[in-house]
Amino acid sequence: MGEILIGSCSWTDRALVGSGWYPTGRRDAEGRLRHYAERFPVVEVDSTYYALPSERNSRLWTERTPDGFVFDVKAFSLLTGHPTRSAVLPAGLPGDPRDPRTLDEVWRRFTDGIRPLREAGRLGAVLFQFPPWLRPGVRAREILAQCAERTAGWPVSVEFRHPDWWCGEREAETAELLRSYGFAAVAVDMEPSLPSAIPPVTPVTSGRLSVVRFHGRSSAWGTGSKEDRFRHEYSDDELREWVPRVRALAARAERVHALFNNCCADAAVRAATRMRELLGR
Repeated sequence: MGEILIGSCSWTDRALVGSGWYPTGRRDAEGRLRHYAERFPVVEVDSTYYALPSERNSRLWTERTPDGFVFDVKAFSLLTGHPTRSAVLPAGLPGDPRDPRTLDEVWRRFTDGIRPLREAGRLGAVLFQFPPWLRPGVRAREILAQCAERTAGWPVSVEFRHPDWWCGEREAETAELLRSYGFAAVAVDMEPSLPSAIPPVTPVTSGRLSVVRFHGRSSAWGTGSKEDRFRHEYSDDELREWVPRVRALAARAERVHALFNNCCADAAVRAATRMRELLGR
């Protein structure tokens, strides 16, 4: 049976910081991370989607967390084809983010930024969450091949946001594609009634790692504000649906990361704690 690590998709989210979950005296940057790492063994870094990571921050993260604690790092927006503001790109580069020189430099800086985590053995995975308009097809295969070339030697997890990737007969094809690159498939929990809902399939495409991301079950997903999209309190019944699935993943992968993204106040850390109890961890 593989190891199951449970955590949340941020420890710096403004709503979490303002919820009172961090005690007095541990609300600065160092105190927050130490407090979180005393309670969970894994966290997802989502700030690296909005701005390139820095070597300094990665080094501080390793120094402020115990041995064995790992960070899943979300890939910078430009690297997954999302819109990226020119203000967050390195200075002096062509204004067009599609320019190859810009892309090369962004990849270089992202690689340098996470190097301390990789060297310390603290990088759980780099999460490539592709946009909902990336459908299965020739162009998507080219993008995945380029991603595999750029990330050779990295632990990588992939979350598709278009449901066609995991529907019907294409599920096996998608799993085999990710398996060919050694990428870990990300299983998703979200509101199932939405037209864009990803089915809750749990393929194992890497023997080293499997990932589950719990987005919450808000009906405002994709339409409301950030708070609306992620406002969801997981019930025990909803979490119990995933207990056998997570255990099945752990039977086939060396490690499972179960990460809660319902980051509204302290809902994610409370759901992570409850899931750990239900799994007997």
